[in-house]
Amino acid sequence: MSSENVQTKWGQFIPLVIVFFFWGFVAASNDILIPVFKTAFHLSQGESQLVSLAFYIAYTVGSLIYMGISVLIKEDLVNKIGYKNGLSLGLLISALGTLLFYPAANTGSFPLMLSGLFIVALGFSLQQTVANPLAIALGPITTGSQRLTLAGGINNLGTTIGPLIVSFAIFGSSTGSSTLSIESVKIPYLILGLAFLLVAILLKFSSLPDKPALIEEEIAHDGATAKKSALQYPQLVMGMIAIFLYVGVEVSTASNLPAYMESKLGFLTKDVAPYISLYWASLMIGRWTGAIEAFTDKASLQQILRFVAPYLAFGVFLAVNAIAKHDLTPFYIYGLIILVLIAADIASKGNPARMLLIFSALGIVALAIGMSTSGIVSVYAFTSVGLFCSTLWPCIFTLAVSGLGKNTSQGSSFLIMMIMGGGVISWLQGFVSEFIGIQASYVVGILCFAYLAFYAWSVSGILRKQGINFDKKLSGGH
Repeated sequence: MSSENVQTKWGQFIPLVIVFFFWGFVAASNDILIPVFKTAFHLSQGESQLVSLAFYIAYTVGSLIYMGISVLIKEDLVNKIGYKNGLSLGLLISALGTLLFYPAANTGSFPLMLSGLFIVALGFSLQQTVANPLAIALGPITTGSQRLTLAGGINNLGTTIGPLIVSFAIFGSSTGSSTLSIESVKIPYLILGLAFLLVAILLKFSSLPDKPALIEEEIAHDGATAKKSALQYPQLVMGMIAIFLYVGVEVSTASNLPAYMESKLGFLTKDVAPYISLYWASLMIGRWTGAIEAFTDKASLQQILRFVAPYLAFGVFLAVNAIAKHDLTPFYIYGLIILVLIAADIASKGNPARMLLIFSALGIVALAIGMSTSGIVSVYAFTSVGLFCSTLWPCIFTLAVSGLGKNTSQGSSFLIMMIMGGGVISWLQGFVSEFIGIQASYVVGILCFAYLAFYAWSVSGILRKQGINFDKKLSGGH
């Protein structure tokens, strides 16, 4: 690939990662809205959680709508309107959702607020259906998972700064919330809606392709053997289960950690926050590390960046917590655990199946250590699961849609639908904890990782039979 072509690909990739940033920004900002709505609308704790339910259920509903429209028009929706147009349409839908915050704030309507969030996430569902395979396709298939990892790292940047910006926009410099007016919510989200519109326009006039060349090549390649549905591809069906369990173990590990630290280790609620922050920062650390091959194919530079990138991301975490005036002393030792991540990344050699296998095995080890130890050792063991979950989404997604050809966007929609695993597995672990205790309940996560390791092992053989080999670049190709 010529340097001119590489520059063109990066020019196309930049507007795409802005969309990934939006997803993280809004999703993490929901954690600010929950207590705001609880106070303003006098909600119970259960009622306040409708914010998360409205947001995440929209992904599944959006995927079902997508498939329904495709059936009605007798053609895959994204194949018909194009990838770039599909992304712009998703942004416009999200922008419409933000408009509902204005009448909702003026009338003090919680259902209308939830409707706005639901529509924002409905747009995200379409955006994710398009953007994930598009990120993979903007370059060689052998580095597709690294580009998706890089996009995920930008997403984590959104999760890091989103709550800070939204909190400041709502509360300003005041620390008291007793006089909070629900009308303070509408301006930040109207500004966000304007940003959605601007990026939709930017995408419309960008060089982003309506039909990526890589997907066109796959369509031509499987011409005579093309299947009518993405569900006829075993890598996709098994990948759907993998996405469900991956999102599940990622979310449930964090969501059950406060209960463990408070009930078993005596932490106060206010002292748990930095450790939850470290968990989500671990995802950013891992993704920045796993993305370096998307930047350069020079082995010497890659080796340097493998050590620079994770500690740069760790520095972002330390800086954010320093601004929040948290004591950083307990976190410096975590720098040693990051070395395990770096070693695992080197051992994976850029192969998504191998990376999925190694990182899933390390996830099992981390949870086992957390379950069998106590004190800060167990906390860091559970927190390190974030490191080992960090690159699993791009690995699974790349493996699941590889070889789907014209069914790529349909397969992507099926995968996005499985994000609901985050809610189901979290609930399951909480339910199990009532019988065997909160620490032992992490066995649910071990079972999730076990399936992911099985998928990594089996999908390699499935794809090789279809002529897809992610080790080609290791034997002389690029």
